[in-house]
Amino acid sequence: MNELSGKVALVTGAASGIGSAIVAAFTAAGARVVGMEIRPHPDYVQGDVTRPEDCARAVAETVARHGALHILVNNAAAPACYGSVADVPLDGWANVLAVNLTGTMLMSRFAVPAIAAAGGGAIIHIASQLGRVATARNAAYCATKGALIQLAKAMAIDHAAQNIRVNTLSPGATATERIFIQHASPEEAEEQRGPKHVLGRMARPGEIGAACVFLASDAASFMTGADLLVDGGYTAW
Repeated sequence: MNELSGKVALVTGAASGIGSAIVAAFTAAGARVVGMEIRPHPDYVQGDVTRPEDCARAVAETVARHGALHILVNNAAAPACYGSVADVPLDGWANVLAVNLTGTMLMSRFAVPAIAAAGGGAIIHIASQLGRVATARNAAYCATKGALIQLAKAMAIDHAAQNIRVNTLSPGATATERIFIQHASPEEAEEQRGPKHVLGRMARPGEIGAACVFLASDAASFMTGADLLVDGGYTAW
């Protein structure tokens, strides 16, 4: 039931990490996938999710290439910006909100009419377990990921009549370069972050890709306004 044959998907932040895993999982499930990436990439549409014109163009190019749009995955995320509200750099705070939250809104703004025109489909925001719980000196990230969970609920209500389901997918710490660069090595990252999860390890990108296929597929046809936690038990402690 997880097959996406005949579906067209647009994935932001597609060139690495979780985004790359989602592209691979969607492709394996039979979807035709267009990626959007802020840096030049030979396989993807180049664009910045904070720019309305880029968001509109990515949706338009997807429809032009494949004749429709059924699935949007809002995966693009700003670089980490650490700090409490008392000392977080203001430009960093603004950038995290612009990419993580406003970028998601902008992509959805232009995707909704296209998905509705195709007869409906699914929008998935990649949130985080830190949308439910928090860590120290991570105010900007936690705030935006919590906001994505609420945004999906509001969108689910607004667009149910257009046969568009809207959910969030909240991974735990995932073994990607985004995590690795914060540590001396991938091994150190696993050693320090793995034990914070009940399963004793970080997620593998493919595990998040598989969960995203589920949310996009007819197997999740009665799910909307929900947050799917794939966090290895991080929030169960």
